[in-house]
Amino acid sequence: MPHIVDFGNVSTVGLESSPVAEALAGLRANEARYYKNKYDHVFTVSPASEAPEALDWLNRILAQERDIVISARPLEVTSFEVDGFRMVYVFYESGLSINVMYGIEAGEKRAVGFKLSEGMEIPEELASFKFARQKSKLAGVIRGSFFVIKGEY
Repeated sequence: MPHIVDFGNVSTVGLESSPVAEALAGLRANEARYYKNKYDHVFTVSPASEAPEALDWLNRILAQERDIVISARPLEVTSFEVDGFRMVYVFYESGLSINVMYGIEAGEKRAVGFKLSEGMEIPEELASFKFARQKSKLAGVIRGSFFVIKGEY
């Protein structure tokens, strides 16, 4: 059952099994606020089991681009188009959030972003990435990294 992420009243609904549920909920709310403020897009998430095509697409990009397989259990997924980009977000039980920003037109920006919730360790499969820190009122300290997508998906 899809639900709208409320960034005014942060909730751990859907993320309760995460050991860093509060921080992950803040990270999810931070993303919701960004898309509402920048694009007037309402950020709606579904249980990962209800959106296998979005999860499969993200997993295929990770595997083919960087030979990455995420070991954490996916909890929630969202997929939408905004401003010429196809966006997919997956929120994992470990506190990891991965997004794909894929320019629909040839030559547009295409990248995979990783964000780590406050309180979680860097996953082994992402140990080769350097993570920059950013502060968020909703999520505390977020560590983020990314790579540019080279293939066509």
